Amino acid sequence: MAALKLPHSPSPIHGRQYLVPFPASPIIFPKPPSPRLSNYSFPISHGFLARTLALFSPGILVCSNSYLRGAWGNQSKTKSASVQPVTAELMEDQPKDSLVSGDSIRRRFLDFYASRGHKIIPSASLVPDDPTVLLTIAGMLPFKPIFLGKIPRQVPCATTAQRCIRTNDVENVGRTARHHTFFEMLGNFSFGDYFKKEAIQWSWELSTVEFGLPPERLWISVYEDDDEAFEIWHKEVGVPVERIKRMGEDDNFWMSGATGPCGPCSEIYYDFHPERGYADVDLGDDTRFIEFYNLVFMEYNKKDDGTLEPLKQKNIDTGLGLERMARILQKVPNNYETDLIYPIIEKASELANMSYALADEQTKLKLKVVGDHLRAIVYLISDGVLPSNIGRGYVVRRLIRRVVRAGRSLGIKGEVQDNLEGAFLPAIAEIVMELSTHIDSDVKIKAPRILEELKKEELHFVQTLERGEILLEKMLADALSNAQKSGTMPCLSGKDAFLLYDTFGFPVELTTEIAEEHGVTVDMNGFDQEMENQRRLSRAAHNVVKIEAEDGASPTEYINETEFVGYESLSAQAVVESLMVNGSPVIQVSEGNDVEVLLNRTPFYAESGGQIGDHGFLYVTGGENQQTAVVEIKDVQKSLGDIFVHKGTIREGVLEVGREVEAAVDAKLRQRAKVHHTATHLLQAALKKLIGQEISQAGSLVAFDRLRFDFNYGHALTDTQLEDIERLINGWVGAAAFLETKVMPLKDAKEAGAIAMFGEKYGEQVRVVEVPGISMELCGGTHVRNTSEIRVFKIISEQGIASGVRRIEAVAGEAFIEYINAREYHMKNLCSMLKVKAEEVTTRVEKLLEELRMSRNEVANLHTKAAVYKALTIASKAFEVGTSQKIRVLVESLDDVDADSLKVAAEHLIDTLQDPAAVILGSCPDEGKVSLVAAFTPAVVDLGIQAGKFIGPIAKLCGGGGGGRANFAQAGGRKPENLPSALGKAREEIVSILSEKAS
Repeated sequence: MAALKLPHSPSPIHGRQYLVPFPASPIIFPKPPSPRLSNYSFPISHGFLARTLALFSPGILVCSNSYLRGAWGNQSKTKSASVQPVTAELMEDQPKDSLVSGDSIRRRFLDFYASRGHKIIPSASLVPDDPTVLLTIAGMLPFKPIFLGKIPRQVPCATTAQRCIRTNDVENVGRTARHHTFFEMLGNFSFGDYFKKEAIQWSWELSTVEFGLPPERLWISVYEDDDEAFEIWHKEVGVPVERIKRMGEDDNFWMSGATGPCGPCSEIYYDFHPERGYADVDLGDDTRFIEFYNLVFMEYNKKDDGTLEPLKQKNIDTGLGLERMARILQKVPNNYETDLIYPIIEKASELANMSYALADEQTKLKLKVVGDHLRAIVYLISDGVLPSNIGRGYVVRRLIRRVVRAGRSLGIKGEVQDNLEGAFLPAIAEIVMELSTHIDSDVKIKAPRILEELKKEELHFVQTLERGEILLEKMLADALSNAQKSGTMPCLSGKDAFLLYDTFGFPVELTTEIAEEHGVTVDMNGFDQEMENQRRLSRAAHNVVKIEAEDGASPTEYINETEFVGYESLSAQAVVESLMVNGSPVIQVSEGNDVEVLLNRTPFYAESGGQIGDHGFLYVTGGENQQTAVVEIKDVQKSLGDIFVHKGTIREGVLEVGREVEAAVDAKLRQRAKVHHTATHLLQAALKKLIGQEISQAGSLVAFDRLRFDFNYGHALTDTQLEDIERLINGWVGAAAFLETKVMPLKDAKEAGAIAMFGEKYGEQVRVVEVPGISMELCGGTHVRNTSEIRVFKIISEQGIASGVRRIEAVAGEAFIEYINAREYHMKNLCSMLKVKAEEVTTRVEKLLEELRMSRNEVANLHTKAAVYKALTIASKAFEVGTSQKIRVLVESLDDVDADSLKVAAEHLIDTLQDPAAVILGSCPDEGKVSLVAAFTPAVVDLGIQAGKFIGPIAKLCGGGGGGRANFAQAGGRKPENLPSALGKAREEIVSILSEKAS
């Protein structure tokens, strides 16, 4: 590969352009061309060109008649480090800001590396195929298996614009110029192809030539011991020594984990204030520098003892922050004011009826939060992550809550409908969608679902926010009460403030403001500690991409990918390449043991795409076709790419590595799977046709006995809709359509309209399964040849499984017959028991239920009467407390009276004893259950005694809790043996309190 050499004297590049050296660092001086460009019939003035270039490339000095050629010019497709600046032709043809727009920067980056032999790979989903992280947090994450050597590289080098999410520093969003939850990482990657020299040269060429950054404004950091990188930067690129900083392991040595691939890294920083000079420079000073390009030289493997050994295959992993480069080129003070985010902020400002430019810093902070978080929210929901209280869903929910409370504090409100306040998030999200075209084209397709989810979640959270306000009032009352008792200053604990912040979405600033109005301070040190605890857990859980090299040779390290022949045949001759028992490799396995078998080829389908693995047998034959071993296979899984692991049990004989076996799939079970898989495709097609094109898959199961299809939709399907879906699918089944299966490039398949399966990863070539005119999906599963093989389709259930996610279960083919037979068996038994015909069962059951309801009401009435009778018998046990005011008190147990009857008894006693009176009753209605009730008359409540607060501590003595209103409260417990002592405590407490209050 050709290296970038900065000439010591002007030398022609591409025939008409020159590189000219500059003291200590090079500056580009393009050679002047003629006043007229040959491809255009109109003149371009030097003044126009100079002004346009100066707008975004102050380091490029334009001489008269100059023109520059750039990313859209005729670039060489070989890996050369030749200089390729921006063309004046393009600049005349494009609006003056187009070359520095976010979309343009992304395209220019990808084209730059594509012209140097890199394959452009589309961005992977924000939901990674990696159990060590919740979300895609780095551009390199999709390539992790390649870096580990677990799957072979498909291309020698690649370039991507990867969508990423990080929430570990969410509190910094809007406070700094560069922190985001959602961002795009532009990267170029080498998988054992080129290394340090080319990566450095190209990063410099991209920065100074393609993007036109002034070289004298760029600073470099290298790892303190990486002399090779230092020499390349200084001697070959020409960066002055004083602008190359050696930094320690914490800053410039990348490690994937405690062990595994690692290596030094080098970073490029842009200097916003070169006038500050070279003395005492700190590259971490955000007011002066921004790091925009990071180059990781993955060249070592860190072992358990801490030593580093060279990797056999050295890799390059780089990342250039799109938002950061846009900030530099667009000359704005922070990432939020670039064209990638600012239109969202403008919309929020409009809804808030304010000007961002005239706003104070606190207001700008809130607008930045809205602009940043909504990008993350929209793209996460588009990738199938819906709000919930766990995992990825909690990330979305938390971000939505931050946006809602920020918007409400700005005065943004949704449209009022039916006297209820509406949602404002959808209106702003539409701007995110308008900007999504070149980031993720699926966003606009999924827009209706995204907007509906945002609206639903926002309106739900507003109710939560209102509940939080009620809780805060209670917390403040308790703080004032406790302070009065202890004689201290009232203070809201940091734990309570954090609960309001984290669970109810209360900004701590709002909590502090409301508390001050009540004369209460907030323990901010305690709040900060709670916040730091959460941050620490977040960082530990989500901010590390774990890559670990294997210790020694794993059982599959030297096993080739399994050849799958199951599309064409259900049996095949194969060779046992490896055996494992309990995860450890063995040479042979004897009868009765469970085993995992790796074959060189197999007809068994391995679980993927929702379809479960095949069942069947492996047969080992000896001389004269004598069977020497039989292995029953009950599951097949994929490991490390496309290595099939057959899991089973040795039923006969002994199985050894190297033996030839006959692998035979259970044909009947395979047919069931094929029927259900094709039926699943038809189900998705029917949902899209009858319910809406925005329907998208959220999961699936293709089993032998049923199929399950999860999809994103916010409402339950009606019986009529389900009947229509069944009717449509059975019509397609009866049409006896032949399926077509073909392999084609992924791009062609998507352009043809093929639907991708949820959670699946695809290579460049994909398998497309089409039911002509009905369905077309990317799918590696097994399918029927003709829809008539499905025979019949029946939905057996439809239900919600999560917010915005529905699930349909269905049966088809042989499984349908089993389902009908089972239902018929149960119906016959029911008819026999009820002594009616099948068509009379519903009427008979309705009558029995009505009789049961009436009987239960009679029993309840008897229980109530019994409770009232017991109440009358114990009313005489009431005693008086107090001197200035005589208060009648009754504390008793009513044995096994149920909770409802206990409530009636207490109400009756209060009426009988008359005001002022206090009644506390307990009972043990069932084994392991305690019921308690406290009822106070108005005069008792006026003394400052509340039933809800009184009964709670008493219930705790019985292993429970409860509460209620000031005059009436119920509670429960799980320790009946403690009821006598609890009632004794209640008697003691109520007498003490009333004696004090009424004396």
